Parts: sequence; C-alpha cells; structure tokens
Amino acid sequence: MKNTIKRLLLFLSFFISIQLQSQVFTTSANGILKFEQSSFSKSPIATSEKNNIATITVKANTQFQTIEGFGYALTGGAAQLIDQLPVIKKNALLKEIFGKGPKDMGISYIRVSMGASDLDAHVFSYCDLLQGATDSALSHFSLSEDTLHLIPILKRVLAIQPNLKIMASPWSPPIWMKSNLNSMGGSLQKKYYATYANYFVKYIRTMQEQGIPICSITMQNEPEHGGNNPSLLMNAQEQKEFLRDFLGPLFQKENIKTEIVLFDHNADHPNYPISILDDAKAKSYAAATAFHLYLGTEAALSEVHAKHPDKKIYFTEQWTGAKSDFDGDFMWHLEHIVLGTIQNWSSVVLEWNLANDAKYAPHTPGGCTECKGAFTIQDASINRNVSYYIIAQISKYIEPGAVRTESISDDAAIKTVSFNLKNGKKALLVLNKSAAKKIVVQEGSIHLNFTMPEKSAATIIW
Repeated sequence: MKNTIKRLLLFLSFFISIQLQSQVFTTSANGILKFEQSSFSKSPIATSEKNNIATITVKANTQFQTIEGFGYALTGGAAQLIDQLPVIKKNALLKEIFGKGPKDMGISYIRVSMGASDLDAHVFSYCDLLQGATDSALSHFSLSEDTLHLIPILKRVLAIQPNLKIMASPWSPPIWMKSNLNSMGGSLQKKYYATYANYFVKYIRTMQEQGIPICSITMQNEPEHGGNNPSLLMNAQEQKEFLRDFLGPLFQKENIKTEIVLFDHNADHPNYPISILDDAKAKSYAAATAFHLYLGTEAALSEVHAKHPDKKIYFTEQWTGAKSDFDGDFMWHLEHIVLGTIQNWSSVVLEWNLANDAKYAPHTPGGCTECKGAFTIQDASINRNVSYYIIAQISKYIEPGAVRTESISDDAAIKTVSFNLKNGKKALLVLNKSAAKKIVVQEGSIHLNFTMPEKSAATIIW
C-alpha cells in the first residue's frame, strides 16, 4: 500500500510539474494575438464543450527528420537597409532577429545570394568585366560589392549567433560565361563549367577568410525561370553534368565541406532533382534538394524523399506580397510552408526577403517590385510584417536539433507537427483553420488541454 501511494504521489507530482512547465504561445490571423502566452487549463472539459473538441495524439517515439533551422533570405537590399540604421537600433534589431532571449526570434538559418539577387539595388557578379573580355583564371574575382553592407552585417550576426547556418545561392554567373551575354536568362556555356566551379570555390574560401562560413550552396536559384533579373536557365541534365563532372569533383579535390544542394525551385517538378539523384556519381556529391512553392504542392517533397531517403530536403523560399492581407498569408504559409513542408520531410524552412523599404525596394531593374519583407525599414522606422510572425511562430520555440515526431489530429481543420526538443521537452505546433476550439493533447500518460481562437496558430511546450 505504501509503495502504491508513493507511486501515485510521484505521478501526481510529475503531472503537476508538467502543468506548471507547460506553455502555449498563440498568434491569431486577425493580428490581435501575437505570441500570447498562456498555460494549459487544469479544469475538466465541460460536457457542453465536448462537441467542439479536437484531440491531437503525439507519438514521441515515432521519429523522422532532424530540424536544421528556420529563417529568411538576407538579401543585399535587406543588408543595406539594416546597415543604414542608427547603431543602437541596428544592434537591437539584429539581436531580436538572431538572439535566443525570450523576446528574440531565434533565427538559425539564412540564405544569401552569390552576387546580386533581384533584391539588390543593381546587378553585379564577383567577376564583372568590360564588354567582350573574359577571365577564365578568375584573376579579377572580388567580393567588393558584398563588403559594403552584406559582409559587415553577417559579421555582426555571427557575433550574436555563432552557430548560424548560411546558405548561398547564385542568381547568375558573370555574364561573359553565359550563352546570351546578358544578366537575364541564357545558359552557362559548357566551356566555362570548370571556371564556374572554381568561382564557387573562390567564393566559399574568400567568405571564410572574412570569418563567414558557408554551410551550403545551391547551384542556381530557380533554374527553370529565366525572366528574373538576374537569372540563369539550367535544366536538370545541365545541373547533373555540372555537379557530377565539375563542381562535385572540385569540392572533393579542394576539401570543401560545404553542402551542395540541388534544384532550388518549384515543387511542380520533383523529377528534376530525382533525375540527378538517380545518377550514382552525381548523387554522391549532393547533400539535399531545395524547393520553393510558387507552383506544385508540398507533397512533392515526399516524392523525392521516397526515391532517395538518404538525402535531405530543404525549403528555401516563399514570398509574401504587397497586395496580400495578413490573415490570408498567415494561414496559408503556416499550413503549407511551415507545417506542410516539415510534414513532408523538410529540415529547413526559409521565407523570402528579410527586409525592404516602404516602396518594396531595393530591387534591380526587372526585379520583384511587390516582395514584402518580414520587416519594413524606412529611414530609422521599423515595422514587423506577416512573414515575421509566420517564421517566429516556430523559430522562437523550436531550435535546431529538434526531431520531428508523429502527431495525429482527429479534426481536419486542425493541422499539426510535433517535436522532441534537445532539452528533453516536447513541442507541438498547431494551426486551427476553423472556429474557436478546445484542443486536447495526448502524449503517453500526459493529457493537456487549452483553447485556440478561431483561425490561429499555437506552439505548445511541455
């Protein structure tokens, strides 16, 4: 009897401890609640409420991919805007974005462009020459444009978050390497495949000399879209040959440990990366496949995983637009970009632009004129936009190293993804697409309940 009472007291103590430590952080699509903190209810669920209950079952022992990070693209334009802020505001903003304090976003993974993206003030590469000139030795290679704003901001960021992972993606090689000798479209001339592979090596090593480690690279941003400025067309066969015969072997020869990531484009063409991974030699140099979701569905990520489960999946870009509303973007991005891609094996989730000004600048001539950043920075004024809340809803609470686990909802309007955290706790991200609802979470012998407002997201830690 004494042992039975002792076990009961221990269980009650554990249950009360779970209740006291459990926290709920809720953001509503109407913008009224923003990371509103509350705790689980200890009171029993009333009989009158039982028709409006969703039960989520978490199976913590069924485990999937390990999370590597969440974040944004730190474009050249975003770096320029942040860099022009007064020093106190600049430091405070970078701490908010990359710090790990209770009021910080905890961003752990970012994407930068190799040379200009379309959200730089002008087009440039690291080896621009006079018309008609070429430089196969890359003797004119220089990161001088990046030293103006991007590299100084990255150094400040790494001082705040030394473990930050940085992905780099080119929008275009130097135009003298291209078939059309233009910053838009065209393809990489085969005679410059070896030179362009060396361009990647020089970039990685020169950034490392600046104290900036490049964790991963994609070979081309949106290789099937040649209408951006800058841009490059690179079909699957061309990317396979460039990886298999030039970039991969050179990385191996030069002992470059930076990951090589395939594709970096829309989920409507999963056969693009699959066809590359089906080549055993090309596959040996690839670490992951990156996706965007302007076309296709997130289920395509699982198609690639099913064919090549030994290679990782990353999600690397989705914009929020100037003409969209907070409600629509918040709900769609949480469902498809965050929950959807993670449920389909992505270990990285990145939204597009970190910051722009009130006129959606800087951008190149022909670049995106409606891409809304997570922040609007106008002179010394800083505003937080919907993308801030989309990513922060998960980045604030789920650190790299978390492992996705199985979570099952009995309500089609409730979308979920669950995690085992590195500190031993459990976490659950829930999206409620319908009216206000009581949520019951079951995980082993633990039962927790709380109420979600209509059209809202909640992150639960216990």
